Amino acid sequence: MKIILRLGVVIITLLIATSVLLRVPAVQDMMTSREIARRMSSISNDLFVDDALRAVLCGSAAPMPVAGRAAACVMVIAGGKFYIVDTGNRSNNNLALWRIPAKNVGAVLLTHFHSDHIGDLGEFNMMTWAQGRPSPLLVYGPKGVQQVVDGFSKAYALDSSYRTAHHGDAYLNPDKGRMIAKEVALNGSSATVLDDGSLKITMFAVDHAPISPAVGYRFDYKGRSVVVSGDTIKTAPVMRFSKDADVLFHESLAPHMVKQMEATAHATKNGQLEKIMFDIQDYHSSPIEAAEIANKANVKELVLYHLVPTPPNRIAEWVFMRGVNAVRANGVLLGVDGLTISLPIGSTEVVHGNMNDR
Repeated sequence: MKIILRLGVVIITLLIATSVLLRVPAVQDMMTSREIARRMSSISNDLFVDDALRAVLCGSAAPMPVAGRAAACVMVIAGGKFYIVDTGNRSNNNLALWRIPAKNVGAVLLTHFHSDHIGDLGEFNMMTWAQGRPSPLLVYGPKGVQQVVDGFSKAYALDSSYRTAHHGDAYLNPDKGRMIAKEVALNGSSATVLDDGSLKITMFAVDHAPISPAVGYRFDYKGRSVVVSGDTIKTAPVMRFSKDADVLFHESLAPHMVKQMEATAHATKNGQLEKIMFDIQDYHSSPIEAAEIANKANVKELVLYHLVPTPPNRIAEWVFMRGVNAVRANGVLLGVDGLTISLPIGSTEVVHGNMNDR
């Protein structure tokens, strides 16, 4: 008993001493300096060192807000560059927290122009420019991308001028801060966005009617492949362009949950929400339909994203995924922000990680 009492006294004394020390300015400054150095030196350059095709889910949610998740965004890394498929609201915050090096940006590719897919375009452009992006930001997309880019450019014009005036054009050159819209015309149902001999990016049409145009993207790099569906119903082009892909990121709406939301809105006389919940059910794919697409396309790994509604807890995740296991028991993940999939070149390996664990 005496030993326990003595140990208790020692612990309490140490806690008091620590509390006192933490109030000493010199100690606070030392700890702050260490944390600043740690954060400013933790740029994720290692993602670009080895030869692999990588995909990071930088936004897994739908428009409805949910804690800890951004709206639609997938980052694909290949050949020393990263490409952002959609810049959903809050996604830029994830990319900034993960310290993705701005000098490695390749381009932004937009699937369509719903707000939850373009909301952070202005912030992404501004932040990568401020962090030293070496050239104007290329923004690819179907017809309409010029209007989107022009709109964000106009909205951020004063902000950009302030920053150049404050820091000087040697550091924030206004030419490098520009966005350049690259409208891609579909030749039938697809078009090549980029082909440098190692990396090929293909745009393909999807069905998100009445929203048109709407597209998805396939990335092929040295024998490995990643597909991002964008928003779409279950459709043949997604199956065709996902054929034998290593990873398919496919949007997903759980109709059994949305119907409950519609019914609740009706019961509470919220006609606005009831109408929206009814309408959105006809232009998305269910988790089961996404699994069927992955099976028919012989996809190794299916990742569900753009989750409607976005599950806020484990029980909701189980409800969201109900019935999927009967269709596809293996090779399917419910996406979370930070999910990272690495595909080493010269291998069939699929390596999972999470940017938030680094």
